[in-house]
Amino acid sequence: VPESKCGPSTGTVANVVDGDTVDLEDGERLRLLLADTPETTGGRDDCYGQEAKQFTTEQLLGKKVTLTYDEAGCTDRFGRTLAYVKAGSVDVNAELVKRGYACFLYISPSGGDREEEFATYESEARTERLGMWGSCTSIPCSQ
Repeated sequence: VPESKCGPSTGTVANVVDGDTVDLEDGERLRLLLADTPETTGGRDDCYGQEAKQFTTEQLLGKKVTLTYDEAGCTDRFGRTLAYVKAGSVDVNAELVKRGYACFLYISPSGGDREEEFATYESEARTERLGMWGSCTSIPCSQ
């Protein structure tokens, strides 16, 4: 895998900040592209946020991951590196949305290549009332 201008192609997850943000061993903070989980940081405890964090922890903590990026935008407004994170064959960004742990979130230009795919995952999770869609009276991230 060629190195991206955005960051390394692999890394090991040392810390899970919340459902959609992790830290690599090298100190790099990653924000999972196109997935927006309920907040659990800064004193917030949104509905299904702990479940999302737990899922991400189980999938990624201590694991060597493969990272891919959207070259259109490497970082978000908080300076976090935007990435698609895979542990083995599991596309964690997609699974978060598919299973109802996260809303689909597209902030142009990052993730435009997979925008429709992720919108479909959210639509299907909503319809099937998976995860937060079946558990929360108000979805913190739904616009």
